Amino acid sequence: MAVKLPPYQNTSPYMTDSSTPAQRGSGKGAPALIFIFITLLIDVMGLGLIIPVVPKLIEQLIDGNLSQAASYGGWLTFAYAIMQFMFAPVLGGLSDQYGRRPVLLFSLFGFGLDYILTGFSPTIEWLFLGRILAGVTGASFTTASAYIADISTPEKRAQNFGIIGAAFGVGFILGPAMGGMLAKYGARTPFFVAAGLTFVNFLYGYFILPESLAPENRRKFDWKRANPIGSLAGLAKYPVILGLVASLVLIYIAGFSVQGTWTFYTMEKFKWSEQTVGWSLAAIGLAFAIVQGGLTRIIIPKLGQQKSVYVGLMFSAAGFLLFALATQSWMMFAFMGVYALGGIAGPAVQGIISTQVPANEQGELQGALTSLTSTTAIIGPVIMTSLFSYFTASAAPVYFPGAPYVLSAVLTLISAYLARRGFARSGFRRPQLVVPE
Repeated sequence: MAVKLPPYQNTSPYMTDSSTPAQRGSGKGAPALIFIFITLLIDVMGLGLIIPVVPKLIEQLIDGNLSQAASYGGWLTFAYAIMQFMFAPVLGGLSDQYGRRPVLLFSLFGFGLDYILTGFSPTIEWLFLGRILAGVTGASFTTASAYIADISTPEKRAQNFGIIGAAFGVGFILGPAMGGMLAKYGARTPFFVAAGLTFVNFLYGYFILPESLAPENRRKFDWKRANPIGSLAGLAKYPVILGLVASLVLIYIAGFSVQGTWTFYTMEKFKWSEQTVGWSLAAIGLAFAIVQGGLTRIIIPKLGQQKSVYVGLMFSAAGFLLFALATQSWMMFAFMGVYALGGIAGPAVQGIISTQVPANEQGELQGALTSLTSTTAIIGPVIMTSLFSYFTASAAPVYFPGAPYVLSAVLTLISAYLARRGFARSGFRRPQLVVPE
């Protein structure tokens, strides 16, 4: 029996005061968005620089093949994710008390140290140590999300959250392409360049980035609310979030087929070099920059946030299947557009969730969502890389490197169903503003 969805009404009165520090310093929110965009752009460029060379570096350190390296790659992501799961709520809570800017600077400094440590790593254990450090300090996207929520009205939050996707997209246009070109100077060179970019980003944030959280919207840090389990439990205060959380969990896990295996998959199936991998990731970045940096501002207001979630998830599922079944290199590039259109779902979901939370809990919310992401990242990469490793090993019953992408398509379809049920069963309530004691 078909379920009739209630129309979405954005009735939440909780929005950041238009006189936040960031806006007072600029006169309006747009310059502050530009500041945070540049900060995230440089951050993502550093990450993108190293992706094309990670498989080869792991191969060198373990003295193994690509299939074995993929398994190690999954466990490296696991190490990062479990640390971020534990510490993201702490940093989110600290940003609610002390502001977004100092937490963002701390995060950037930690990433810079990680890149240096990894660049000098003599053994695979040093790679794990670097990932653990990055996980502890890795709150740049969490804090950036709270920053954007601070300076945005509820009506503009979904579109403004697309800034994160745009920075991610543009950063992945420039970063991987540069990383692929730098790979000819050695697998470690991109790590040192990434460290340099990250420290430049740190200086940019220190001297230019304004604070976004107004003093009247701050709250005291509470350890009970800053632990990862308590942070996730806090989502239960808002019924509509519960309906979307299950959907988000599957979306995040599905995404790790691309995030965790793209480099390994294309090198194994199509024999791509680091340079080709870099250019392919740059192409994906361009596609996502177009979608999340431009099309989200047209599509989401036109379709509405709920419909945007469904349409985006359908495109994602189709993209996963097309990647899995591609037989030629050019097909991977051709199918990127379909996959990238799935990017409209994320900002729509995030926009809906953020409007259900008061201004002085946005940092806690984003910390909880990052913990949720990290929870899925604890198992997602291990599942996807293990599946890839299993179906590419010499003893595999069937050689099928695209297996992770098929699983992702299935998970995405289930996610769309859960999102539909969540919207149908949960009403959008107005949360009460939590007044700090």
